[in-house]
Amino acid sequence: MSVTKKCARCGRGIHTGGRGRPPRYCSRSCQAKAYRARSHPPEPGPAAPSAIQARRRRTIIEAVWRIAAERGLESASVREIAAEAGVSTRVVQYHFTDKHRILIAALEALHAENETRARVHLEALGETSRPRELLRTVFEEFLPLDARRRQSLLVLTAYYARSLTDPELARVFLADADPLEELVTGIIAANPGIDPRHEARLLVSGVSGLALDLLHGTRSLEEIRATIDYHVRRVL
Repeated sequence: MSVTKKCARCGRGIHTGGRGRPPRYCSRSCQAKAYRARSHPPEPGPAAPSAIQARRRRTIIEAVWRIAAERGLESASVREIAAEAGVSTRVVQYHFTDKHRILIAALEALHAENETRARVHLEALGETSRPRELLRTVFEEFLPLDARRRQSLLVLTAYYARSLTDPELARVFLADADPLEELVTGIIAANPGIDPRHEARLLVSGVSGLALDLLHGTRSLEEIRATIDYHVRRVL
């Protein structure tokens, strides 16, 4: 009796009948292809990180931020990072290949978080907000006005010192400056009496310096806000 079944390789029909074990393949070619596929299976692609892995990475990154803010990056050894994160050094090394990769990842995460928070604040103001209000909101993000912004400024200051002798770290650190300058340039571009790009460079650098003055306590918040308001009125 003849029975039709499908080739295990190509799916074409096979007519079977008679004695013996029924064939699995329609031809020697399909049989050879199936053998090669079993002998050399394709390499699996990179697996997506699980929620647990993502939380572990975040815990390690936040540990780097705390160490940088409180003790400086010189204290951020793999052992210290692991202790601060409450995990073993093996866990840290599993998620990051080495200490330098940890520092880079922590800086990239900080840039991304700061950018997201600033964008949320600007979007909350709405498109109808006046340029002066927008510019003040941008500059307020530079100042250590709460625990989150204070930590961010301390971490960035620690990274700044390290970036002077670490070219790879410097590339990541300096990559965050241009978007801020571009944002300020766009806000003040309506004033035809100034060069908005040159003014933006000066304003961003100046407010960054004033933020450090506030951190050190050498100037009061009232003095700094008065200075910012003066320059906002001047360029707009």
